[in-house]
Amino acid sequence: MINKELLEILRCPACVRVKDGLLKVHAETWLICQDCGRKYPIVDDIPVMLIEEGDKWVEVAEKDLPVPPPMK
Repeated sequence: MINKELLEILRCPACVRVKDGLLKVHAETWLICQDCGRKYPIVDDIPVMLIEEGDKWVEVAEKDLPVPPPMK
């Protein structure tokens, strides 16, 4: 489970310069940007906040995200 304090400061790296880039937690294993819809997996309690990773999942519906996220 991701630390609440960490979640409060994390922002979508693709949006943070022009928008809020606020993230919401989905199924304790994904962070979803409320601005652009990029989805960042949480692997071993560590968010993978790479834009390229978020791009991979942007077209996947929230309900279709694999839980747990695939490991590399």
